[in-house]
Amino acid sequence: MRVDGGIGFDPSGVAETARRAEAAGYDGVWCPETGHDPFLPLVLAAEHTEHLELGTGIAVAFARNPMTTAALANDLQAYSGGRFMLGLGSQIKPHIEKRFSMPWSHPAPRMREFILAMRAIWASWSDRTKLDFRGEFYTHTLMTPFFDPGPNPYGQPKVFLAAVGERMTEVAGEVADGLLVHGFTTERYLREITLPALDRGLARAGKDRSDMQISYPGFVVTGDSEEEIKAATQAVKAQIAFYGSTPAYRPVLELHGWGDLQKDLNRLSKQGEWVKMGELIDDGVLDAFSVVCPPEDVPRRVLERFGDVVDRFSFYAPYRMDPERWTAILAGFKS
Repeated sequence: MRVDGGIGFDPSGVAETARRAEAAGYDGVWCPETGHDPFLPLVLAAEHTEHLELGTGIAVAFARNPMTTAALANDLQAYSGGRFMLGLGSQIKPHIEKRFSMPWSHPAPRMREFILAMRAIWASWSDRTKLDFRGEFYTHTLMTPFFDPGPNPYGQPKVFLAAVGERMTEVAGEVADGLLVHGFTTERYLREITLPALDRGLARAGKDRSDMQISYPGFVVTGDSEEEIKAATQAVKAQIAFYGSTPAYRPVLELHGWGDLQKDLNRLSKQGEWVKMGELIDDGVLDAFSVVCPPEDVPRRVLERFGDVVDRFSFYAPYRMDPERWTAILAGFKS
């Protein structure tokens, strides 16, 4: 199992963060799209590292188009020496329409076409074939020499697709190189819902699991003192509550018989009752979504739960803990 770190939400200090991650032994780092661009920090990270893999986790696909995304990913693949991982996600309808002022329709078919269009664009550059992609949502039929960067010496970047629902997971299996499992995923949902959907997509494309990497940012609750564990528990419960309030993630809760919890969390979110939302997450829900244990037990517990399923794991810990402690935990995966 590869273990990844993160660039974080603040782009300052990216070079040093990436250097430390590589020195600590992380296999890759992911950069999110929140209040900052997810691509620009990876240029710095690539410049200051040698073998660390670099991914967007995630870039919002529907805020962009296949051509601009293909060009940006192609450049990062070349600049990083073949270490770039293009992590894409759909976001949800209100953000696409109201924040990005972009069209929203049929997210799974649109995403499938988005990725296929990018692959057609990359092929036109690498194979010198005529660009002639015609789809329901995207059409790309013009590529003149002036705008053609030519073949990438490192090949096409790997495409990872974030998915929670079954239809998007099937798309990942069919057209992507990797699946970005959402942090709001339990082991049971992963095994009973996600993996069968992924296998259906793989079968549709004539692929098998060896063609696909599964990346999972799993919640981890740990600490060296009672106070640290209490703070970590509260922070993770709050994050679970935040995700749980979103209607799109309700199926994860429903699988466990917690569907009504989603309605309660959604109602409180509209009232701005963020503290009360976290209080609705009991220890049973916490245990289903998180690895809860002392630091020295984290590698064993993660491998017991996900070692036969997940290819890449990253620590989803929305709280502060000494970075050296995380480095020690990472070492446990390498021993």
